[in-house]
Amino acid sequence: MKKILACLFFICTVCTLLSCDPLTSEENTKTNEDTSFINTSHLDYLTVPVTFANGTKAAGIYIYAEAPGYHFVKDTDEGFTCVDDVARAAQVYLRSKNFSSDTATQAKAKNLIRFILEMQSDNGYFYNFLFPPDRINRAGATSINNANWWSWRALYTLAEAAPLMKNIDASLATKINAATNKLVTKIKTDLVNIPATTKVVSGITVPQWLPAGSATDQAAIIILGLIPYCEANPDTVLSAYLKKLADGIVMMQQGNATHFPYACFLSWENVWHAYGNDQAYALLKAATFLNDTIYSQKALFEVNNFYPWLLQNGFKSSFSVIKNGDQFTMMNEKKYEQIAYGIRPMVFAAAEAFHITGEEKYADIAGKLAAWLLGANEAGINMYDKTTGRGYDGIIGKDSINYNSGAESTIEALLTLQKAESHPAILNALQKYKKQ
Repeated sequence: MKKILACLFFICTVCTLLSCDPLTSEENTKTNEDTSFINTSHLDYLTVPVTFANGTKAAGIYIYAEAPGYHFVKDTDEGFTCVDDVARAAQVYLRSKNFSSDTATQAKAKNLIRFILEMQSDNGYFYNFLFPPDRINRAGATSINNANWWSWRALYTLAEAAPLMKNIDASLATKINAATNKLVTKIKTDLVNIPATTKVVSGITVPQWLPAGSATDQAAIIILGLIPYCEANPDTVLSAYLKKLADGIVMMQQGNATHFPYACFLSWENVWHAYGNDQAYALLKAATFLNDTIYSQKALFEVNNFYPWLLQNGFKSSFSVIKNGDQFTMMNEKKYEQIAYGIRPMVFAAAEAFHITGEEKYADIAGKLAAWLLGANEAGINMYDKTTGRGYDGIIGKDSINYNSGAESTIEALLTLQKAESHPAILNALQKYKKQ
């Protein structure tokens, strides 16, 4: 999701060279190039220290860095860093293969988590943006403390961080649990008991009990946050709400194996957009947590049919649909801008499908989707640069890309590649499909 650009602030950066791993045998010692795609140099570069009014020191992530010099952009309208990005950046470090042993990686995650904690308001929800230098944006429509994306992002990351921090920083773990409990209490008050009503939009019956009525994209993030929370804090009310959210997502699945839109989950009302399309991944996770295969069946229906259609058609950015009888008509089709945030959710879903079923076809789909980052796209250009760790901001035309490299594009690229590298079969598929 994009924010409004404003004044410029220039800072120089030095790109970090890839490390080498020493390999020792009985006869000799050789040094081979590290084959991992993960390079957090640019994400580290985007990281900025912040000090809150109460004296708490934390870290944010600059939202924008513009090519060719990759200077920072300070947005005085919304802010220069936000919970939406910081929460995802924290997940990159939390999911690092070195997290349990590398104190530097742990420190990066902790500083980002402190930022999230300081952005929580008295009502339990989170503010999103920080104005330069370090002042919370408390009134902007994309920052206000209400039931919206950034609060769900905070939930997802804090619930994931809580068990990891327990033996690393007990004091921080206590603060994480307190903040999460505060938000969960607000969710119970404001969202759990919304009536399960529906309405019809362009011939499609949509739920009205999800965030913003029918926002399955937001509902998916809440599910992904509530699952680890409920695993640590069993709660029948929240488990029932998680099921209610999953049922709402299922209602938004349209089309089938042979008819457009090929079992995709609409994002909101009659609109589908690529960014934040975590519905299938969330349903696969919900199926395991709730021990109900209906959710995994619905999720696999999208992975099996809609993802191949997107691959065959060079991906899409968004479209809307109108239903007349059993037929769907695509309207307002947009092919560009294509961004890493539109690819990562599908890679996660296909990877989870592989994890659950063990079927190699899902590893192949995940790797083929992830290869978008490495040149397997309509522009034929790498959207992630391993040598610098930069994720580029998007494909804007058949032969052109936006070479800016801000927070979201870099973070989503890293999360995607982490997922690919966590499964040898997916990594092999990625290597097979990437542009040589």
